[in-house]
Amino acid sequence: MIEPGRPVKDVEINSQTSIEDIFNELSKSGGFEAVNLSDGLEILSDMISDEKCLRFVSFVGAVVSTGLRGIIKDMIKNNWFNVALTTCGALDHDIARHFSHYKEGSFTMDDAELADQNIHRLGNVLVPLDSYGPLIEEKMQEFLEEEYQEGVREMSSAAICKMIGKHLGEDSFLYWAAKNNVDVVVPGIMDGAVGSQIWMFSQKHSDFKLNLIEDANLLSGLIFKAEKSGSFMIGGGISKHHTLWWNQYREGLDYAFYITTAQEFDGSLSGALVREAISWGKVTQKARQCTLHAEATTILPFIYAALVSKLKKNS
Repeated sequence: MIEPGRPVKDVEINSQTSIEDIFNELSKSGGFEAVNLSDGLEILSDMISDEKCLRFVSFVGAVVSTGLRGIIKDMIKNNWFNVALTTCGALDHDIARHFSHYKEGSFTMDDAELADQNIHRLGNVLVPLDSYGPLIEEKMQEFLEEEYQEGVREMSSAAICKMIGKHLGEDSFLYWAAKNNVDVVVPGIMDGAVGSQIWMFSQKHSDFKLNLIEDANLLSGLIFKAEKSGSFMIGGGISKHHTLWWNQYREGLDYAFYITTAQEFDGSLSGALVREAISWGKVTQKARQCTLHAEATTILPFIYAALVSKLKKNS
């Protein structure tokens, strides 16, 4: 027999209500995704506060082209996570936006006209050609040549990320990852501008190699020693899957909070709810887990603000 839960209560907000109080109100509202949002905050708070937990954050590269880059940077600056998994685009955009600027646009702009003006469109973000391909080529060839001259002949994606981070500044998530010894792993690093530059560099230096096995050694060394593990997954794709894949080797994540706009009806990894991963042993059966259907640039700043407040209060 199914036992109903608590009575559904109306959300009550006034001029004195803090953002953390709003999340507490949502937990009692019985309201669709609002409850998942509130649950996600609790999962993240407990995961970050758990000293026995190896903490992952995964995110899609596209969000780094937006202002959400600042939230990603601050979460890593705050030492909330031990490992970050992302896509090559995140590296591309972090370099490009440190040395240049993207522009505001709209989803309805004329793409043929933009192409004539040497402007790329990423949703409603405009990426001038000079701020992307040629700039990333110049910087990556410079960074890699410096490493090569110091005798480096082989690098993992994690080592590439640390190399880039030490050449950027405090606006960069890669800078703070390098400074705080947060490992950034990019399993699909060849799928983007940075990856193409690694390939181009290898054409001039045939003894230079990209070693993805070393990334696997890094992750396995962390996973096999972890008493607990947890992940905040922002968007799907390879970043999400790589996090889940490696955690199956320790019988799954103990904490998991996933934000997605994808639907599960097509069987995609991005659409798969966290609970599906339980059947694969990638999330433990007793894990604290939930999936929130929301667009990350809209909701993550509020989650971040509530987390800062909650963690400060609990410290």
